[in-house]
Amino acid sequence: MVASGLVDAVLLGAAGAFVLFAVVLVYRIVAGPTMQDRVIAVNAIGTNAVVVLALLAAALDQPGFLDVALVYGMLNFLMSIAISKFTVERGGVI
Repeated sequence: MVASGLVDAVLLGAAGAFVLFAVVLVYRIVAGPTMQDRVIAVNAIGTNAVVVLALLAAALDQPGFLDVALVYGMLNFLMSIAISKFTVERGGVI
């Protein structure tokens, strides 16, 4: 029983670390300096959100969180493709 509590605490701690990393990435979104930097930062935050949801699903024994994580991961990928295509068409690629 103690091992289960320890595993849950470690998973929640790891989820907290990923959330802190995502907060740090907000600086890259604001500061830039290029559109590509911002796109990569938004993509990294989306990836962190998927990882946090997966860790929470394991720690809290909520398998429904994994479904949300998978859908969000697919939407994050499509968003990255759409923004990249948009910047190429506008001539934003150096």
